[in-house]
Amino acid sequence: MLLLVGLGNPGPRYAGNRHNIGFMALDEIVRRHGFSAWRKGFQGEMAEGRLAGEKALALKPQTFMNESGRAVGEALRFYKLAPGDVTVFHDELDLAPGKLRVKLGGGAAGHNGLRSIAQHIGPDFKRVRLGIGHPGRKEAVHGWVLSDFAKADADWMERLFEALGRHAELLVSGQDGPFMSRVNQEVAPPKPKAAKKVSAETGTVRAVDAPPPAGQRPAAADPKRESLLAQALKRAMGQLGGKTKT
Repeated sequence: MLLLVGLGNPGPRYAGNRHNIGFMALDEIVRRHGFSAWRKGFQGEMAEGRLAGEKALALKPQTFMNESGRAVGEALRFYKLAPGDVTVFHDELDLAPGKLRVKLGGGAAGHNGLRSIAQHIGPDFKRVRLGIGHPGRKEAVHGWVLSDFAKADADWMERLFEALGRHAELLVSGQDGPFMSRVNQEVAPPKPKAAKKVSAETGTVRAVDAPPPAGQRPAAADPKRESLLAQALKRAMGQLGGKTKT
């Protein structure tokens, strides 16, 4: 059995925060792979499904970020899992927005959610690091992670979640390298090579835009599907005041 954990803070006030990108990523995996409806359990919200032919439990701790390990530890002990069966999706300041990296084990690097999990189950779990960028100054980090994503972020976030959900089975089957490559390529696809055209008059070569392959057209956007970010921001709008926790 696999335990997939998304990190974030509970409640509508935090729904659109950068710190909650782990929740958003897990929501997409659950949606795309037809997991059960979310229900309460293990001090969090949980949903069950299958990935790569194996049973999986998705868990969003509702204990606030700095106590995430309580929920993860409870689920791990109940199912008699090892830390290596756990994959945690979390925000990463040291990666550019939209960049994704997978890492097994290691330190917390100042992330309170990772620190709490390591205290409860040890450090040897898999981390999917989801880049949110850095504000540039250490003293601005707290406000940065607890503020909402900008509307300009919606495009790369939608591509990230789509790719992450589409290739999640690579991740859980241990193909971390191919998983990272495919997701990062789809979030920031390489620029197409320009075709070359020889001028009939001068004989010089100039680059022109390469046309798409015959019969291929860009996929039409689904107007019925609202981006996950837009949904999160809607839940977060108008929710002000209260004590922040990271």
